[in-house]
Amino acid sequence: MNSLLQHESPRFPDLNDTVVFSGDLVARVEPKLEPLDEDLDCPPGLTRQLDKQVSHVSSNSNPRFDLNANVAVASGVGVERDGSVLSEFNRISEIFNSAFPSGGEDEEALEESNALAIVAVPEGSSIQMEEQAIVPKRIKYPPRSNELVRVTNLTEEDEVYYREIVRRARMIFDALSVSAVLDDDRNLAAGEFSRRVRGDTKAASLMRDCGLWLNRDKRIVGAIPGIEIGDVFFFRMELCVLGLHGQVQAGIDYLPSNRSSNGEPVATSVIVSGGYEDDEDSGYVIHYTGHGGQDKNGKQCGHQKLEGGNLALERSMHYEVEVRVIRGFRYGGTNSGKIYVYDGLYKVVETWFDVGKSGFGVYKFKLVRIENQPEMGSAILKMAQTLKTRPLDVRPRGYLCLDISAKKENMPVLLFNDIDNDQDPLHHHYLVSTVIPKYVFQVGTSNGCECISGCTFDCLCVLKNGGEFPYDNKGTLIKGKPLVFECGPQCRCPPTCRNRVTQKGVRSRFEVFRSRETGWGVRSLDLIQAGAFICEYAGVVLTRDQAQVVSMVGDTLVYPSRFAERWAEWGELSQIYSDYVRPSYPAIPPLDFAMDVSSMRNVACYISHSNSPNVFAQFVLFDHNNVMFPRTMLFAMENIPPLRELSLDYGVAEEWTAKLAICN
Repeated sequence: MNSLLQHESPRFPDLNDTVVFSGDLVARVEPKLEPLDEDLDCPPGLTRQLDKQVSHVSSNSNPRFDLNANVAVASGVGVERDGSVLSEFNRISEIFNSAFPSGGEDEEALEESNALAIVAVPEGSSIQMEEQAIVPKRIKYPPRSNELVRVTNLTEEDEVYYREIVRRARMIFDALSVSAVLDDDRNLAAGEFSRRVRGDTKAASLMRDCGLWLNRDKRIVGAIPGIEIGDVFFFRMELCVLGLHGQVQAGIDYLPSNRSSNGEPVATSVIVSGGYEDDEDSGYVIHYTGHGGQDKNGKQCGHQKLEGGNLALERSMHYEVEVRVIRGFRYGGTNSGKIYVYDGLYKVVETWFDVGKSGFGVYKFKLVRIENQPEMGSAILKMAQTLKTRPLDVRPRGYLCLDISAKKENMPVLLFNDIDNDQDPLHHHYLVSTVIPKYVFQVGTSNGCECISGCTFDCLCVLKNGGEFPYDNKGTLIKGKPLVFECGPQCRCPPTCRNRVTQKGVRSRFEVFRSRETGWGVRSLDLIQAGAFICEYAGVVLTRDQAQVVSMVGDTLVYPSRFAERWAEWGELSQIYSDYVRPSYPAIPPLDFAMDVSSMRNVACYISHSNSPNVFAQFVLFDHNNVMFPRTMLFAMENIPPLRELSLDYGVAEEWTAKLAICN
């Protein structure tokens, strides 16, 4: 491989100089072989031709970092197939299994995260980056580079594009994590005893096997396209899948010296989770303790050395390379008991060797947050925790009502407006659930299940759902379907049955708020996990004839049949399983009713419209069996951090001018 970046000086790269290409050559991203990843699949080949400025870290004489080169950037680029990988699949699996042990605690850290090298390619060559479909599964890719890149100057369209790539990857990861646990439950119920597999580990394994890890063909310095400050993650493995932090266990992710072009390591991200007793974190300033010298219980038992990640952080300070900071802390109600939140970019401004609390020498690094970034996600999480119990202490002005549901909901629904004098939500009667005509309950009646202690895989209600539970043990929707049957009043199972989720009402604290961008909107004070139930979209059901009369007087109507079928995206695993088929059972006929929300409504009616929503509608039946009139239940498409606005795809915008007027 002949790189265009040839340097006389062996010193570390200068990112302030511009890479100049000569002749009729254009830039192409070419991976270079790295240890541990040999013969393993590359990230997804969702590619796109973009004229972006990518900062490229190379070997240069000036110790500053801001080198810009016009390079086409994509999630997976420069794909060249090699059919020999199919014959070596068993060997690949062994390598992968050694890198990702199933079950138990996280093992050795992944010590790599791939980079991009810039090489010469004749203009017009067929291997230039261009629009491509999803790459086939289990394809061998060219060797990878260890060069560093920085992505800059993305347009709004580009940001939406990369955000969608990240969103889809996260949905696949979440769906696989949930289904892995369900498979274990099914095997246990069938009497097949085997070691339980951690859902996150299995999800990461399958995604990597199918080439769905993101940003593995490049090692990005700075912000990762498609990942926003404040994004929350429940597993370390998900950070690796997205390329935000490439270490399964280690707190410092870096380009090792033996893979660096000049023999010096560079740190790209750190996780601050209080794992070292000498850490000090005040938010914008972090006194970060280096790694090493700890025993298996996390106690300092020896002196640290200036090597590995410690040396990488020192070199990042020397070359003024920013690092991503992810904070991890305990959070109740999650599967792992811990969450990770991306808090933005920091600069290493000082380093020194000190005596720690345990009397051993430790390396300390002072990290300072770069200015003009969005508010830290960890700070928002802490503020939301206070808002749940003492909202007036945090916001003395702006609250119009501390519960517009008047205690009808399980949790209070706050009303906040610090923009104008609009108080419209106070003028409507709060409706907890949809008002359905009585005659609906007289159609399609049937017996319920006979499960005394809780439903099993062979009970009547599970069979109505196609022979599988719609929810896991924590109430998370496993897969979107045309219709979900929950256990109802005719069933003998207790209220604790796993097939009773939406009928129990909301489990999160919501806030209806006034926004300059979307009018009225909704946000949660709680962290909502992907696949979790949010609330019912409530209104008064009207037949077609009734709807025509009501619409004549200008009242606001909502047609559930027009909601975009985003439920099909939740649990969609066609990129993992070639025989995946979109669920079509239980089937429902075309819905021919409307909901009047002009005078009676609930919190869902204030959720804003979006073409890239974080909430989707799922039809559910539980109190009757008339498939012509299902209830519209809302679920989270992704992990939704506290105080992030909820959004829903209402369908064709032109047909929803009346509905959108509610929010605006």
